[in-house]
Amino acid sequence: MAPTIMQLAQKYNALIQEAQRRQLADVDGLRLCFQTLSLASAIDRDCATLLAPYGLSEGRFVLLFLLEAAEDGLAPNVLAEQAGVTRATVTGLLDGLEREALIERTADINDRRALRIHLTRKGKQVAKKVFDQHGRWIAGLFGNLSKTERRQLTSLLDKVADNLSR
Repeated sequence: MAPTIMQLAQKYNALIQEAQRRQLADVDGLRLCFQTLSLASAIDRDCATLLAPYGLSEGRFVLLFLLEAAEDGLAPNVLAEQAGVTRATVTGLLDGLEREALIERTADINDRRALRIHLTRKGKQVAKKVFDQHGRWIAGLFGNLSKTERRQLTSLLDKVADNLSR
């Protein structure tokens, strides 16, 4: 079966055509950039579609993932730090998870003024379902790449990322 050629958004095609018309030096680089952006958007979109039936956003999913690994629960500030979000953001995410009865806030046994966040039974069940599904989805994204191709892709992405940090 022939590989699918990635369809770029019309705006990207228009920019590439204009770059070709102007005879810009690196039209191939421009195309690669737009392919990367399109792929990232498609992955984001598919991920959101998979999480939506569970009432989860990417942020809520990350918190479930972190909490599932923490038998004794986690403090909100620790969750914020591990998830790379502000405390205000983590509070909003936790509020949503609590409304869905996926987490519970309890007083810390060592400091009654502090909170610990735990998954509820429902939260553990949802986490297991979502993690299993997510794992299969991610495996499918890269399933047709050999180990060598995966290492090569990682290396190439790292090279491009290095250019961003300069």
